[in-house]
Amino acid sequence: MIPESLRALVDATSGQRTCEWQGRMLLILNRAWGELVVCHQGAQVLHYQPASQRPWLWVTETPATLPGSIRGGIPLCWPWFADEYPEGETELHGPARKAEWRIDAVEEDEEEGVEIHASPQSPLHAALSPRVVIFAGRHFLKVELITENRGEDPVKMTGALHTYFAVEDAFQCRVTGLAGASYLDKRQDFSRLDQQGELGIRGPLDRIYQSSQVQVLEDGQRRLRIAKQGSDSTVVWHPGDAPPADTSVENARGFLCVETACTRLDPVWLPPGAQHLLVQHISPLPQPIRWTLPCCN
Repeated sequence: MIPESLRALVDATSGQRTCEWQGRMLLILNRAWGELVVCHQGAQVLHYQPASQRPWLWVTETPATLPGSIRGGIPLCWPWFADEYPEGETELHGPARKAEWRIDAVEEDEEEGVEIHASPQSPLHAALSPRVVIFAGRHFLKVELITENRGEDPVKMTGALHTYFAVEDAFQCRVTGLAGASYLDKRQDFSRLDQQGELGIRGPLDRIYQSSQVQVLEDGQRRLRIAKQGSDSTVVWHPGDAPPADTSVENARGFLCVETACTRLDPVWLPPGAQHLLVQHISPLPQPIRWTLPCCN
C-alpha cells in the first residue's frame, strides 16, 4: 500500500512530527484515531489509515526523485487538469503538485482527528491563489481545495483531486454511481459514450464522466463512499499492464484512481474576488449482508 521506508517512519512516530523522506519534508501524525502523512511538496496527502483498518491510499514503491512529483496519495492538479494547458504553459496537471507548500496551521484532537491548513510558499499563478484544508478522523478523510481570484479579470480554470485509492486488485473493482452518465473516453480519442450499468474495472481505462453524483468504490474487501462538491466531472483511471515508469505492473494492480475534478466538461470561470471550492469527502460503508439460506432435502 505504501513503501516500506515510509511505513517505517509512520511506525516510529508517536503523536506528531516533521521529518524528511525521499528529499521531501513530511508532516506525520500517528494517533489513536489513525495515521496521516502530508507532504510539503504539493500539499499532498500521501497516507491515511484509520485505526484498525487498512490504508485507504496507495503510493508507488519507487517515487520519482526531485523535482518530480510522487505518484500516489492525493495529488493536487491545479490550476489546470491533465494537458489542458493555458497558452504558454507546458506542465502536465499544473504547477501545484510539484510546488513547495507551507503548513499554516494544525488543529488537532488526539482522540478524534486533525485539521490542517496549507498554502504555497510562492505564487503559482498571476491572479489565482490556492489553499488547502485537510480533515482526517476516525471515519473520514476530507480534502478542500479553495481557489480565489485576486486579479481584475475573470479566469478560466480546471483541476482535480487525483486520488489513488488502495485496492486489493484493480481489475476486480466496481465503481457504482456512474450508471447512465455520459463520458469522454481518452483511450478512444475523447469519444463521447454513455455508461451502461455500473462500472466494473477489467483492464486499462481513462474516462472523464460528466457526473456530480456520489460514487462507491468496492474492491471485494471494503466499500468507500466518495462524495464531492464543486465538481461535475469524475475521472476514473487505471493504466492496465502498461503503468508509468515509476510503478511496476504488480504494484499498479494495487490502486485505482477515482478523481473529483473540474475538466473540459465543466471548466470554472472565476470572477474577480470570487472563490471556488473543490471538495472530496471519503468515508467507509458497511459491506452488504449476504444471506445464506439453509439447504432443504
